[in-house]
Amino acid sequence: MTDRPTAPAPRSGRRPRSAVVPDERPDADGLTPTARRALRALPDSLHELGRRFADAGHELALVGGPVRDAFLGVLPHDLDCATSAHPEETEAIMKAWGDACWDVGKAFGTIGARKGDDVVEVTTYRTEEYESGSRKPAVAYGDSLVGDLTRRDFTVNAMALRLPELELVDPHGGFDDLCAGVLRTPVAAEQSFDDDPLRIMRAARFAAQLGFDVEPDVLAAMTDMAPRLKIVSAERVRAEFERLLLAPWPRRGLELMVHTGVADVVLPELSALQETVDEHKRHKDVYEHTLTVLEQAIDLETGPDGPVPGPDLTLRLAAIFHDIGKPATRRFLRDGTVTFHGHDHVGARMTAKRMRALRFDKQTIKDVSRLVELHLRFHGYADAAWSDSAVRRYVADAGPLLERLHRLTRADVTTRNKRKAHMLDAAYDDLEDRIAQLREEEELAAIRPDLDGKQIMAELGVGPGPVVGEAYRFLMDLRMEKGPLGEELAREALHSWWAARGGK
Repeated sequence: MTDRPTAPAPRSGRRPRSAVVPDERPDADGLTPTARRALRALPDSLHELGRRFADAGHELALVGGPVRDAFLGVLPHDLDCATSAHPEETEAIMKAWGDACWDVGKAFGTIGARKGDDVVEVTTYRTEEYESGSRKPAVAYGDSLVGDLTRRDFTVNAMALRLPELELVDPHGGFDDLCAGVLRTPVAAEQSFDDDPLRIMRAARFAAQLGFDVEPDVLAAMTDMAPRLKIVSAERVRAEFERLLLAPWPRRGLELMVHTGVADVVLPELSALQETVDEHKRHKDVYEHTLTVLEQAIDLETGPDGPVPGPDLTLRLAAIFHDIGKPATRRFLRDGTVTFHGHDHVGARMTAKRMRALRFDKQTIKDVSRLVELHLRFHGYADAAWSDSAVRRYVADAGPLLERLHRLTRADVTTRNKRKAHMLDAAYDDLEDRIAQLREEEELAAIRPDLDGKQIMAELGVGPGPVVGEAYRFLMDLRMEKGPLGEELAREALHSWWAARGGK
C-alpha cells in the first residue's frame, strides 16, 4: 500500500516573521551581509551591461523585486532594470551586449535581451496612470531613478541598486518596511491606487507572498477604491489572483480581499460565504471552513516527485470554490436543522461561471469544476462500504483528478469532533485501499469497455452514429458493475442488448 495523505490540524494563520534579520543593518553602500551574499551570484554579464550604459552616458539600475529578494537572501532570477536611456538608445546598447534582443515591450519603454543564459529586461524611467474609464495605463517617460521608484506600487519594491557599482537607492524607506513586515506605498495610497488600480490586487498578493501586514492607509484605500478594479482587464486581475493562491500564505491575501471588499468585485462568491454564518450554531461557519480547507489542502500537496506537486493551482482553486453553492442552497427545516442539498452541483456551475469571467483557460475551468462537483461523492462511504462497482465509478469519474480529489476530500474534514474525524479518516483509508486493490487486479486507471467502437460496429453491422455511443455506454456500465468480462462475454452481452431493443 502506498503512503496516503493525512489531513493535518488547522493552522493558526499567524503572520511569519520577516525574513530580514532585524539586527542586520546596511553597510556604507546600503547593503546588508545577507544581500551581499545573494548579490555575489549575479551574473558578470549584468555588471558588464551596467558599464556599457555608463559609458554611453546613461544610468542603469536593478530595480523592484530583485532588490527586495536580495535583502531576503534570495538570489534574484528576474533581472529587471530601469534606465535613463530611451528605448531606441537602450535597444542599441543591448544589441551590442547580448546574443539576442527583442522589443515586444517597446511601446511601454521595455527592451529585452539575452546573453548566454542570462535574460535582462530594461525599461526607461517612467510614470503611468489610468485615464478615467480606461483599461490600459497611459505611459510617460520619467527623468530620474527616484521619480521612477516613486511611481512603484510599494516601498519594499521601490528600492534600486545602481549598476555596475551596486549602490543602494532607497528613497522611501523600503528596507525599514521590509524589516517591519509591512506594505506601504511610496506616495499616498489613494493616489497610488488611482494611478494603477491593479495595485489593489497586488497588495493582497504581496500579503500572501511575503506574509506582510498592510498599513492602515493602504487598507482604507483598498476599501474605498475596490470598485476601480472594474476598469482593469480580467486577465490582469486573474494573473494577480493566481499568484496570490500560489503564494506561501494565500489565506492572508484572501482574508484581506474579503475584509476590504475587493472580493466583492473579484470573487463575490467567497464574500457570500459569510452570509451563511448562523448565530444559532446549527451549522459550521462556511467561510472559516473554506479557508481552513485551503490550508489543509496545501499541507497535503507533495514534493516534485509526488502525485500532486505543490503549489498546485487546481487543488487550491477547488478548495476555495468547493462550498460556494451553499448560500444558494441553504434551507431551514421545521425541526431546526439546516441543509445544503445539491450545493456540489450548483457550486460546480457557479465555479465555471466565475472562472470564465476571470478568463481562466478551459482545461483549468473543467478540472476545478469537476472537483467541486465530486467533492461530496465520498460521503456515505463511512456508513456503508461501497460495492466494487461504486469504487470503479468513483475512480473513472475522477479520472486524472483522482489524487487531487483524495486531497480535497481529506482537507474537507474540519470537524473538532475527534471521534468523527478519526472515523472519516479511517473510512477514506479503506477506500484508498480498495482502489489500490482493484487497480492491481483490473488496471483501474484505464477502465474501458471490453469492446471498442470499431468492434461494436463490426458486431452489430452498423456504421458510425448515435447507436455506437449508446452501445459503448452500455458496455461501460456493464464493466463498472461486473468488472472485466473479456471480449467473448462482452459480445454476448452486446448482442442481448441489441436484440432487446429490436436491433435498432
